[in-house]
Amino acid sequence: MTTTTRVTNEVLIAVEQVNKSFPLPEGKGEFRVLRNINVTVRAGEVVALLGRSGSGKSTLLRIMAGLIPPSEGRVISNGKRLQGANQDVAMVFQSFALLPWLTVQENVELGLEAQGVRRDQRRQRALKAIDLVGLDGFESAYPKELSGGMRQRVGFARAFVLEPQVLFMDEPFSALDVLTSENLRGEIDDLWNAGTFPSKSILIVTHNIEEAVFLADRVIILGSNPGRIRGELVIDLPRPHDRTNARFKALVDYIYTVMTNPEAEVTGEVAVAAPTPVQASKSPYAQSLPHVRVGGISGLLELIVEKPEGKEDIPRLAERIQLEVDDLLPILDGAVMLGFAEVTQGDVKLTEIGRDFATTTILRSKDLFRQQVLQRVPMLVSILQTLREKQNGSMRADFFLDLLDEHFPHAEAERQFATAVDWGRYAELFEYDASEERLYLPEPVAAQSREQL
Repeated sequence: MTTTTRVTNEVLIAVEQVNKSFPLPEGKGEFRVLRNINVTVRAGEVVALLGRSGSGKSTLLRIMAGLIPPSEGRVISNGKRLQGANQDVAMVFQSFALLPWLTVQENVELGLEAQGVRRDQRRQRALKAIDLVGLDGFESAYPKELSGGMRQRVGFARAFVLEPQVLFMDEPFSALDVLTSENLRGEIDDLWNAGTFPSKSILIVTHNIEEAVFLADRVIILGSNPGRIRGELVIDLPRPHDRTNARFKALVDYIYTVMTNPEAEVTGEVAVAAPTPVQASKSPYAQSLPHVRVGGISGLLELIVEKPEGKEDIPRLAERIQLEVDDLLPILDGAVMLGFAEVTQGDVKLTEIGRDFATTTILRSKDLFRQQVLQRVPMLVSILQTLREKQNGSMRADFFLDLLDEHFPHAEAERQFATAVDWGRYAELFEYDASEERLYLPEPVAAQSREQL
């Protein structure tokens, strides 16, 4: 069955100029999570919020649900400014969040009981919702008797029974195994396409690109640090969205391309334009390093170099090595930052030096890595220069952490420092004594630096 979209002009939820900040510890200011967010959800559409870790997807969802307030801006739901919990939505969480001492039916009835619905009506509506998700016969079972997929079906039934205007889903399939999540995802899509879905619209938070294209009519792509709307993409495919359709693959490839190029403009045109070059930062410590070890970059390059022309389709690569987007993208970011690979139109292709790095000896790979770091990673160059200026070739880690704290929350600053140490050690630029929390030059380099001084 092929259907067309049912999107109307009825705006169910509107987010207007929303900002969200959280205070940093010890009164060190605020950390902005969301900046200038404007989002609308209309009747008859499935909207996906897609972004990498740190883009504030779940925070935005909770603001729209009224679970946390925005720092600035407002949310309009059903024509009224939202104050407190949003009664027009229901949420399906990543964790099943069931009460273990209640049966399936009792868990499903819980929200209705809180609303004061009569017992006979609660039972009737709960049984209908349980049947809708395929759990008929398990009404008296307890959560411990159910598989993960069945427990998440209870979560869906608990949301369905409330008949919300908009169903919120916060990565609802990510805690399930691959086969179970695919099955449940398909059933939710079938209900929507059949017109039997018990809400007017769906808003799903995900980091799974194919899931977003498969389920959604419109994909909103968020950037990170702080979370912001980079743009949106209309999924112009007839329903159900056919994964074998060439257009489906083109849309997936386009999203991979813009997500692996954080500064690229999201035009919504699948004929991908060249990414916007990243402007050099005044401070080398403002450059964000992808959190990936050298071994991860090396292993990825070794997988790609075996392919014809040293080129691989990113979605196919993710499927082949069974990595989620949030795990694969930092590795790709590291390879691109170091000049070992290029990403265009959903493909990753090794550069000439990337091929050399993937096929040479361990000693030469270290030389190549050092060469690329010194040319392309200003943070490590600055650390090395600082150590060389010290007569003893040593410096406390706190010095560099303080510099990073100017640009990142402290936890992220520590992660940036850990990545810098890993890369610097592999390149044999400097060493780190964790017990003393000090960076220092390798002895021959330190002696040479003293002679130069």
